[in-house]
Parts: sequence; C-alpha cells; structure tokens
Amino acid sequence: MGKLAAMRYKDYVWPHNPRAYTIEYRREIAVRKVPFGRYCLQDLGPTRRVMKGEGEFAGRGAYDEFKKLASIFYGQGPGLLVHPVWQSARAYFAALSLRQEPRADYVSYAFEFWECCDGCQEGLREIGGETVSTGSTSGGMESGDVWHTVAVGETLWSISLRYGTTVEKLVRLNPQVKNPNLIYPGERVRVK
Repeated sequence: MGKLAAMRYKDYVWPHNPRAYTIEYRREIAVRKVPFGRYCLQDLGPTRRVMKGEGEFAGRGAYDEFKKLASIFYGQGPGLLVHPVWQSARAYFAALSLRQEPRADYVSYAFEFWECCDGCQEGLREIGGETVSTGSTSGGMESGDVWHTVAVGETLWSISLRYGTTVEKLVRLNPQVKNPNLIYPGERVRVK
C-alpha cells in the first residue's frame, strides 16, 4: 500500500498526517407543534460537513509547528482543505485545541473544519448590475426590489449567502417573517 498524501489547508502542509479523524454529515430538521398533541417535521436540508481530527507534533520544534498551524487558524475566510482520504472541500478552520500542556518537543492537538456552502452561489447571473438567481426571483411592488421564492430546504441563512447579504438585513426587509428560523417553501422573501 502506498503512502498517503500530506493533509493541507490553505498554504499549511502537515509534516505528518493527523493520527485520527472523523467526518459528520449534518441535516437540520425543524419541529412545529400542531393541534391535538401532534407535531410536524420539516426537512431544512443538509447544513454542513464537520471534519474533525487529532494529532501530535513530536520532536525538535514541535511547539513551533503547532504555532504555525495556529497562525493559519487565525486567518480569515475559508480555504481549500485537501485531506488524504476525504474529498477536498472549501472549509472554515472552525476549532483548534491543545490536548495537554505543550512542550517544546511534543504537542497533542485537535482540530475541526466546517465545509462551506459554495453551492449557494450556483445559478446566479448578473442582470443590469444586480445579481439574481435564475428562475427564483421576480420584481416586487416597488421598483428595484428583488424577491426570492423559498425552495424546499432553504433557510434565511442559505438565502443570505446566495445573495451576499446577512440574515439581519433579510429580517429587516421582511417584517412578514415572524420567526426567522421558520420559512416555508413557496413563501416570497425580499432580498433587496
């Protein structure tokens, strides 16, 4: 069996691959109470993959190697995570922790990456200087308004990513949305 490639994130390359790693696939499910003690579940779709692992740096310069990794953690924005086993993904470096008091020659650490939702940008095209989603927006009552029709599994968060805005701005633009954590397929949401 051949040697596995080195794990990489942004411009950092692990000197040797982490000892253990796991991957979680997550899905959001909303629960809504209905009459007579019943409830209704709504599948809000997959949210993110969470990639976790543990490893050690050992030998001369181990703590310096951990500091290099920590400096990558402090960087802003997502980067490309290339793992020897997992599918490569754009991800945020979400957590980094020491597993014991560090020594100059030995550091035990754990890490966590969250996969980006790059698919939220698919289907966007520019029309007259504004980015809109093909087939899911229409003009509103006032000139310049842009509306989005909610699809199954969408949340205000995923819609905000799609249109390059924030959930807070969407809440302000949509006073008809009483609970920002609960929107329904077919509902129209103003995005601009």
